[in-house]
Amino acid sequence: MLYLCILISKNLTTMNLQQFNLNKSLQAVLYVANRLVRKDFHKIFKVLYFADRNHLSKYGRSITGDTYIAMTDGPVPSNIYDIFKSVRGDGFFSKRAADFTTLFRVVDWNFIFPEAEADISQLSESDVEELDDSLRLYGSLSWDEVREKSHDYAWRSTARDYPISVENMIMETGDSKEYAEYVASLISAQSQLPL
Repeated sequence: MLYLCILISKNLTTMNLQQFNLNKSLQAVLYVANRLVRKDFHKIFKVLYFADRNHLSKYGRSITGDTYIAMTDGPVPSNIYDIFKSVRGDGFFSKRAADFTTLFRVVDWNFIFPEAEADISQLSESDVEELDDSLRLYGSLSWDEVREKSHDYAWRSTARDYPISVENMIMETGDSKEYAEYVASLISAQSQLPL
């Protein structure tokens, strides 16, 4: 039993290596939401997922630092989802909802309407490049099409409602297992550094 606990703990550690960056995540949400026609949670989550996944592969870090959960309709950024739910009144960040309502509002339970433009000075050049690429490739897809695209190797390799590993996200882009493990080890080492 102890061995199983250690194994589970080790696997969860490799899945949640990144540090969530609240400010960059909010700016990335605004950047995406201001450019989409259909601004529902699902579409925003998927555009962010593809941008984070490709940024991880190319630059060794995600844009948001969020942990993606393998939910039924595809990957969902855990913290960003909680922020969205808080704005509508039912999330983990509910006490801070007023901080977020100056940036966007939730309409009809599932749609985000930006109240501000993104502060792109908070996003790197490569962040914007990957967000633009993800918007170009996935922004106009239907709900079903983007759902199907997000049911990739990384999603299929993860039990429902569990975190998708950084390694699987990177391998989905075509990178080798060795490269994915190397990036994950760098992220792990960086996450151990004091802030």
